[in-house]
Amino acid sequence: MFIDEAKIRVKAGDGGNGCMAFRREKFVPRGGPSGGDGGRGGDVYMESTQRHNTLIHFRYNPEHKAQRGEHGMGSNCTGQDGHSITLQVPVGTALYDQETGELVHDFREPDERIVIARGGRGGRGNQHFATPTHQAPREHELGRPGEERVFRLELKLLADVGLVGYPNAGKSTLISRISAARPKIADYPFTTLEPNLGVVTVGEEPEQESFVVADVPGLIEGAHLGHGLGTQFLRHIERTRVLVHLVDVSDASGRPDPVEDFKVINNELDSFSNKAGENLLSEKPMIVVATKIDAVNPDKLKKLTTYAKRRKLEFHAISAVTGQGIDELKWALASRLRPADSEPRAASA
Repeated sequence: MFIDEAKIRVKAGDGGNGCMAFRREKFVPRGGPSGGDGGRGGDVYMESTQRHNTLIHFRYNPEHKAQRGEHGMGSNCTGQDGHSITLQVPVGTALYDQETGELVHDFREPDERIVIARGGRGGRGNQHFATPTHQAPREHELGRPGEERVFRLELKLLADVGLVGYPNAGKSTLISRISAARPKIADYPFTTLEPNLGVVTVGEEPEQESFVVADVPGLIEGAHLGHGLGTQFLRHIERTRVLVHLVDVSDASGRPDPVEDFKVINNELDSFSNKAGENLLSEKPMIVVATKIDAVNPDKLKKLTTYAKRRKLEFHAISAVTGQGIDELKWALASRLRPADSEPRAASA
């Protein structure tokens, strides 16, 4: 099950109480106050890892608590500190404060580790309150409470390329053709119910290049208003560097105008904004891809080609069934993702 949102409550350990004790032994003439300090409460850490790729382990276990510090003891013995706990999240997780909505941390790399709740300090025992004029103090401190916070977790997949388009435009078929990903493929809308990732390789060793492609559920008109499935997954392509807009140019789409299809989906991308009110999709580089050219309607293909040329958008026509245009598209994507200072490489035959 793919879970990309979760709300958790964390509680750091409370500090142990300071002890009030007096040492009175036959051969210890200087006994006096001997209450030890309480131990410090454990912290709550959060760490990014590549072992997880979903937040499902938080959906059914939303509360996490670190151990409290032990109380102080007599003979000036300090209580043991509480054990800290570490919560692991997938790389790409954004951590938000539930009350303020503030972004606390964005885990973009593996093994990033931060403290999300600090344990309370242990209280002082009565040994600390002895003075020359107050030699038998009965004062002692209680431990400080540990921090308690509520967070919202959002997972945003890390991918280089994002595939967008209408349902049944051929996104899942394309990612299955260019990578080892095997999403469910069927001839009805919204077959894709969760994002899929695939690793694409081009070229031969030792100059082989690879990049990650994300396929998200299809968009429909009004998606930014909550229609369909797509917008709840659009944040997964916020981190992508290139968008590939797939447009069905066959008669099977049931829509007569491919340019209108392109405009509708582009409008949904322009209307999308994340929780911070930012639109990170509207300015991304885009490649337009006409799909299903094995069953092409020539008029639709010509109209989309002319429109892409007029808009100065890179255009490719492919058939995921026959493989036509697939290699050219892979090399075009690799070229877009290649650093600007690297030398261009010729596509293999």
